[in-house]
Amino acid sequence: MQAYHVPVLLDQSVHALVYNPDGVYVDATFGGGGHSRAILRQLSSKGRLIAFDRDDDALANAPDDERFSLINHNFQYLKQFLAYTGSIPVSGILADLGISSHQINEGSRGFAHRLEGPLDMRMDRQSKLTAEHIINEYSESQLKQMFWKWGEIPNAGKLSAILCSNRKGNRIATSEQLKNIIAPCTPKQSPAKYLSQVYQALRIEVNGEMQALETLLNVADDCLVSGGRLVTISYHSLEDRLVKNFLQTGNTAGNKETDLYGNILRPFDPEPNKAIVPDAGEIAINNRARSAKMRIGVKR
Repeated sequence: MQAYHVPVLLDQSVHALVYNPDGVYVDATFGGGGHSRAILRQLSSKGRLIAFDRDDDALANAPDDERFSLINHNFQYLKQFLAYTGSIPVSGILADLGISSHQINEGSRGFAHRLEGPLDMRMDRQSKLTAEHIINEYSESQLKQMFWKWGEIPNAGKLSAILCSNRKGNRIATSEQLKNIIAPCTPKQSPAKYLSQVYQALRIEVNGEMQALETLLNVADDCLVSGGRLVTISYHSLEDRLVKNFLQTGNTAGNKETDLYGNILRPFDPEPNKAIVPDAGEIAINNRARSAKMRIGVKR
């Protein structure tokens, strides 16, 4: 498990999540199982943990514990699965967003620009949409919108034009091809940051990550008991902004609606109001933690 993925903000997230040892909890992003194992250690013999992960590779990490079940599916469908198994309401939901270290370190998965491999990027390898398809089949305007919206890339227009110009008669299929083609767009002073933005945009589009997160936030209220905890750990501003807006205003757009007394109509109270971040010690041990932000919502 340790080699597969090092869990971020482990103690803080589990402490925030588990307040009733007899409760039913959800780990929406199982991965290497680090958070799940820590949650199980806090549960009584009556407690239960239901985990989700759409990546087949994660299934091998499942702990042998009768209190635990792992669903090989996107957490976007969390409410449907919980309802089907009669598990609603649950005491807490944890979502450690983004990708696992295992996915990043496997060149054949195509998630990392530093490794040569196919332009895949699918978390669920049964899905048909790949990064290669997007690069070669999306129109120039679609690419521009994607790179701007999901990667926040300033020169998204130039990037999209270069890709469309170079793919004619020569399909772009590997990471090395992609990097060579977009070299004229890549800043010499910060190439790694730029390529990370490009890959982030492609990964989010391939896996529908923002849509899945928005769905999870919108159904959490229906799935949790009063006083239940929603704990999320995000790794980039797009995710964090969505979660922050939802917890503070009750919707992902951040539009405040109030009752007759001026109270904000929202299903959760953020506690604390600000994001929790890893300390220097954790970042020194696990560099992936440097961009992590954890937010906690308590259902009203």
